[in-house]
Amino acid sequence: MRRPLAVVVTVLVCLGVLGAVSAAAFAFSSGEGESGRTLVISNDDGELARVPLAADSFAVSYRNSIYHSRAEERYKVQPDGTYRLMEIAADQLAVLEEYYGVPGAPASAAPGDRRNYVVPPDPSRPVVFDTLSIAATDLGQRTLHVPEQPPLALWELVGNDNPYVVLDIKENP
Repeated sequence: MRRPLAVVVTVLVCLGVLGAVSAAAFAFSSGEGESGRTLVISNDDGELARVPLAADSFAVSYRNSIYHSRAEERYKVQPDGTYRLMEIAADQLAVLEEYYGVPGAPASAAPGDRRNYVVPPDPSRPVVFDTLSIAATDLGQRTLHVPEQPPLALWELVGNDNPYVVLDIKENP
């Protein structure tokens, strides 16, 4: 009597798992769970790269030329397609306290963070972009970090004769 019940339970569990896997596959293929946006990297020579935004956030890290340590600016994409600086992170406190001059005290970064310290930007001076033009030199080693994507070394996309890139958010068709 117990054996048929065990078979029925096993079949129901398998059907439930199969249904969940099918729903997840549908959601992935239909684009659900993605922001519907792409970060386009370009310069005067044209488009250099496209990175899908699985979430509405990304970061640009670089080697600070004064302190020779890594820092990172973290952005959140707004509903209108602009992006706002939400957090600044660095390996050294001096980068946050002196170079950025933020009014708040930096905190230790969460375990697993790429950087050692984090701080919100000055709330009295919000930083919002619709496009961002940045130097992408070998010295600064600017790198794009997008969740669920490998880091993209921006300086490797350009030559020394034109070491600038523009970051722009585009809606997916």
